[in-house]
Amino acid sequence: MSDVPNREPAARLPYPAGLPRTAHDKPVGLRRIALAFGATSRGLAGAFRNEAAFRQELAVAVAVIPLGLWLGRTGMERALLVAPLLNILIVELLNSAVEAAVDRIGSERHELSGLAKDLGSAAVFVSFVLAGTVWLLVLLGR
Repeated sequence: MSDVPNREPAARLPYPAGLPRTAHDKPVGLRRIALAFGATSRGLAGAFRNEAAFRQELAVAVAVIPLGLWLGRTGMERALLVAPLLNILIVELLNSAVEAAVDRIGSERHELSGLAKDLGSAAVFVSFVLAGTVWLLVLLGR
């Protein structure tokens, strides 16, 4: 027996105009790219609007990426200094998505919900460790 309560199917959220409702209606070509860009824009705007950690990490990236481009002597060094900072933003977006999905499921405390959020937080931390390690190895390895 499952400990998940029986729930009625969630009401469909309104879709943006023209967004497919079934797999058979999926757009192709430029329309698919345009719809994907719209989803990307809404995701980035939502992260910026609702996630303080994303705003802070974005501010750090905006400040430190130019420094990495300036400090790197070769294209490879520049890539190694910039990529981990972008990785932090990627991992934070994924962490925020996990948190939003967990919060959507319900407000009651559950061990697995807490674990999911903690794992996302740990992933963000590891991405910071990666960035620091790469910066140290590149800059001290000269």
